[in-house]
Amino acid sequence: MTVRTAELLVAIVLAIMSIGIMWKSTELNIGWVKGSGPGGGAWPFWLAGGMLVTCIWTIVRWVRRVTPQSRSTEIFMTRDTLAIVGPIVVGLVLLMAGTHIIGMYLSVFIFMIAFVRFLGRHSWVTTMALAIAAPTIMFCLFEWALATTLPKGISEPLFYPLYDLIY
Repeated sequence: MTVRTAELLVAIVLAIMSIGIMWKSTELNIGWVKGSGPGGGAWPFWLAGGMLVTCIWTIVRWVRRVTPQSRSTEIFMTRDTLAIVGPIVVGLVLLMAGTHIIGMYLSVFIFMIAFVRFLGRHSWVTTMALAIAAPTIMFCLFEWALATTLPKGISEPLFYPLYDLIY
C-alpha cells in the first residue's frame, strides 16, 4: 500500500466513523436545552461533524493531489516502521481490553510501565513515578473533580474506601 492510498483509506474510514458517531449522538438532544445548556448528544455530534468536514477536505485535497502525501507512491509501512508501530498498537489494544476487564486505572498503570520502562527504556524510578501519577491524577480529575466514573472492572472493590472519603 502506498502513502497515497493509505491517506485516502484513513480519510474514508474516519468519515464513516464520524457519520456513525453523529447518527448515534442524535439519540440524545444535540441542540440547546433551554435553561440547561447543550443536550447530551451535542458535543459528540458537533465534534464528529467537525471531524467529518476535515475528512471530506482531506479527500478533496487527495483528489486534487495538493499535499506531498497525496502524490507519494512510497510504501506506507516498511518492516522497520512496523517494528516500531506494532508494539504500540498491541499496547493500545490491550489497554482498551484491560479497561473493561480490570478497569481504567489498573490498565493505565500497567500500560505506563510497559511503555515507559520497556519501550522508553527509562529508569524504574521514572517508570513507577509516572505509572503511579497517571492513574492517580486521572482518578482525582474524573472521580473527584468531575464526578464522572470511569470503568473499574473487577478492581472496583479496591475503590470503596476512596469513595467513602470522597462522597
